[in-house]
Amino acid sequence: MTSHGVPRGSGIQPTTDQDRRKEQQKIRDYKGLVESVNSRVSLLCDVILSRLTPTSIREHQYNVETLELTSKLLKSNPEYFTIWNHRRLIMQHFFEQDSNQTSRTTGDQNQKAVVDMIDDDLAFLLPLLRKFPKCYWIWNYRLWLLEESMHFLSAAEARKLWQQELALAGKVLSLDSRNFHGWGYRRTVVQALDGAVLEGEDSSTSMTEQEFIYTTKMINTNLSNFSAWHTRSKLIPRLLNERRADNEARKNFLDEELELIQRALWAGSDDQSLWFYHQYLMSTFDPRYARDSIAPDLTADERVKYVAQEFDRVQEMLDGAEDCKWIYQSLIQLSILYKSLITNCPVKASSVQTWIDELLRLDPLRAGRWNDLKSSLDN
Repeated sequence: MTSHGVPRGSGIQPTTDQDRRKEQQKIRDYKGLVESVNSRVSLLCDVILSRLTPTSIREHQYNVETLELTSKLLKSNPEYFTIWNHRRLIMQHFFEQDSNQTSRTTGDQNQKAVVDMIDDDLAFLLPLLRKFPKCYWIWNYRLWLLEESMHFLSAAEARKLWQQELALAGKVLSLDSRNFHGWGYRRTVVQALDGAVLEGEDSSTSMTEQEFIYTTKMINTNLSNFSAWHTRSKLIPRLLNERRADNEARKNFLDEELELIQRALWAGSDDQSLWFYHQYLMSTFDPRYARDSIAPDLTADERVKYVAQEFDRVQEMLDGAEDCKWIYQSLIQLSILYKSLITNCPVKASSVQTWIDELLRLDPLRAGRWNDLKSSLDN
């Protein structure tokens, strides 16, 4: 089984009696491991019925042996999210122990102990990420470890760990550039590095420009990278604000983005992600959304001029791509926007109806949607 052409971890079905016996033994071993881990951790929930004190139970159950059992179990099944929660409790216990032992004379030593624990646990996760790159729980747990570093370590030590993660996110995306887990993780890491908690001497400059350049690189590598386009759209407002872009600079930036997406659309007009980004840019010309757009202070005449230009460009794409539903959808959306901006819109109602009929032909599963659109335009 693959996703974006990248294989996902999957078991091989047994074919012989010997294979089946081995598989059955694996299942028995797995069930025994699950029972052992759950019984060790759940003992704390029964503290009222036990003669042991809560502290002694934690020390007895939240130990290296239990941690190793969770490691063994998670290697077999990283989708078992309850075990990740058990592991959190164990690691939290370790962190708190070292934190409580910290003093003026041993503070640096205990900081190193926490750093080593987090480093070891992050290293444990790497083979799992390689084998199961789409597993939510691995990513969530990894992020939890980094967030814990901000509670138990100095800003400088924690920042080192987060900077290492940015490099890891880059490696993950080099293996699968459309891994949306990796993109979401990267955005979170960048946000943390740009935040006040991890602020350091080398962090006075925002990473927005750097990340914007990174999206350009990834888009040029693969135009179908929806996550790269999405991240780009999230970066643009902050980028323009940090540049303190005036109206002219914003219009120039908009023109560059329009040229970029047009080149991409000509190369791959069937790509949904490109049309989504194009639609994002078109929201700049809609007065309802203009305030939060790339160029909020365009005049009414400028909006009309931009929409007319985009309408002509998209209509030109129809030549040789008559079976591309995305072109018809864009033409309809642009026509509706065009008519909202100018009284005497040159786009004929009959043309819009023809495009809707084409959508009914090309996309019959959404016939109800297109018929509703046709009825709303008739009214």
